[in-house]
Amino acid sequence: RRPAGRVAESRVTPPDPDKTDALIEIMSRLRDPDGGCPWDLEQNYATIAPYTIEEAYEVADAIERGDMDDLKDELGDLLLQVVFHAQMAKEEGRFDFGDVVRAICEKMIRRHPHVFGDETQRSAGEVRGRWEEIKAEERAAKAARGSARQASILDDVPLALPALSRAVKLQTRAARTGFDWPDISHVIDKLNEEMLELSEEVAKGGDADRVEDEMGDLLFVYANLARHLKIDPEAALRRANAKFRRRFGRIEEKLAAKGRAPAQSTLEEMDAMWDEAKREERR
Repeated sequence: RRPAGRVAESRVTPPDPDKTDALIEIMSRLRDPDGGCPWDLEQNYATIAPYTIEEAYEVADAIERGDMDDLKDELGDLLLQVVFHAQMAKEEGRFDFGDVVRAICEKMIRRHPHVFGDETQRSAGEVRGRWEEIKAEERAAKAARGSARQASILDDVPLALPALSRAVKLQTRAARTGFDWPDISHVIDKLNEEMLELSEEVAKGGDADRVEDEMGDLLFVYANLARHLKIDPEAALRRANAKFRRRFGRIEEKLAAKGRAPAQSTLEEMDAMWDEAKREERR
C-alpha cells in the first residue's frame, strides 16, 4: 500500500466520520499545496490508475474469501480511489465527486425504465434486452460527440481489463449480433485446431512473435470456451492459482520436516508429494 502521508499539525482537526463528505474533505486536505501530503500532491491520473485496479482486485479477493470485515475495508480503499480521481479533476475545474455521483444516478435511472419509468415502461419487454438497448444508444451518442467514425458495439470494452476478462466481454458483445458458435462442440473443435497450430509453430522453431500470436489465439479460444460454459475464466484461474499455492505449500512443509528445501529435492520426489497433497485434499 502507498504511504498514508501526514497532514500539517495545524490542520489535523478531522471531519466528522459520520458525514458523507468526510472522505472528500480528507482527500482535499491531502492534496492541499499548503500542508498537504507530498506523496499525494505528486500523483496524477496515470500514477493512481494502477492502485485503482489493484483495489478492485482486492475487493474481488475479499468476496471470494468470504471475509466481510476485509470486504468493508477494501470497499473503503476502492472508494478512496474514486474520491482521489474526482479531487484531481476538481482541481483542474473539470468535475467533482458530486458530478460523479450525479452522473451515475442519472445513468442508473436511465437504464432502469422498468423501475423508475411509467407503468408502460415497467411492463415492457425483457429487462436485460432493454438494458443492452439503452447502453447501445449511449455508445452511439458518445461516439457521435467524439468522432465521425461509425460506432462499434466493441468501442467501450476497456483496454485496461485483464486480458481474459476483456476477451470474454468482446466475445459476448459480438455474440449479440449473431457472431458466435452455435454450440460448444464448435468451440472445442476450434480449441483443438489452435492447439495444433501452436504445436506446429513450436516444432518448426518459429520465431517468438509467431509463437506468441498462436498462444494468444489459443488463450482467446479458452476464454470463449469458458464463456460458453458460463464460467468466469479469471475466477477459474484464481481458483487454480490458489490450488497450486496450497499444494506447493504442502510440498514445502513436507520437505521442511526433513530439513530440506525444494531446491534440494528432485522433481520426482516433489511430484510424489504433489500427488499426496491432492489425495489429502480429496480426503
